[in-house]
Amino acid sequence: MQTTSHLLMIRPVNFGFNTETAGNNAFQAAATSNAQQEALREFEGFVALLRENGVDVTVINDSPEPYTPDSIFPNNWVSFHEEGTVCLYPMYAPNRRLERKPAVLEQLSREFDIRETLDFSGYEQQGLYLEGTGSMVLDRDEKIAYACLSPRTDRAVLIDFCEKMDYTPEVFTAVDGKGQAIYHTNVMMCVADRYVVACVDAIPDPSEQRCFVATISHSRKELIRISLDQMNQFAGNMLQVHNDKGEKLLVMSSQAYASLDPAQISRLTAFNRILHAPLTIIETNGGGSARCMMAEVHLAKR
Repeated sequence: MQTTSHLLMIRPVNFGFNTETAGNNAFQAAATSNAQQEALREFEGFVALLRENGVDVTVINDSPEPYTPDSIFPNNWVSFHEEGTVCLYPMYAPNRRLERKPAVLEQLSREFDIRETLDFSGYEQQGLYLEGTGSMVLDRDEKIAYACLSPRTDRAVLIDFCEKMDYTPEVFTAVDGKGQAIYHTNVMMCVADRYVVACVDAIPDPSEQRCFVATISHSRKELIRISLDQMNQFAGNMLQVHNDKGEKLLVMSSQAYASLDPAQISRLTAFNRILHAPLTIIETNGGGSARCMMAEVHLAKR
């Protein structure tokens, strides 16, 4: 199933501007002096919004040590799958590798059934990376892994994931308006149950662009295009979930929502209701948005 009603979110204790990731994340900006305090306020408001709308959120507190300023984005180091499989991923920044804290999975295993763990983190020793569902946007129903290559997304690791998890890779390159490689695929696109939101203009190669659009068409999902400017406001960084009543919800930041035009909002709300929360400090200092904060838990409840 494409969506889940269960999410893992990590409450930050040391959130801030991460210099180890800033070199290839064009979405990061200068640090805010009280970033942790403001990010925590945004985090709590976001969690409350999800819970008020019937989404089951497991919140786990980050630990002060080791220092993990980007722990608020757990979807980069772990993913959870319906077969009971947990995947662990190789991370570009050394301080992000420390986010793979055993206590997180131990706590989650008290509530959910974990049967198998696939650990790809050994690729770090070769300087090869695949940062989870940041590097890949998964069509779980059609078993397609969309991935734009970057310093954080290596083709060889992607192929290994796809072979082990029975996915078909859809690989391409994507750049922002300044021609810089997009660091994570999930800032340019989102796959939902019946549609795909994507910044097609970010794919400069015409043949890759045609293949990308054709793959979406063959998956029988409607393509909803966003512009480069909207992508820069995190309009691609969305996640569709469902709540305890089975209602589909599209989750994004308030900045992303404000960037959409009325026609786009009308098309999206024809499929599902939209939830959005203000995440300005998290977006500015962390270079990630709503989707990055949510790790979907496609595991059976104990």
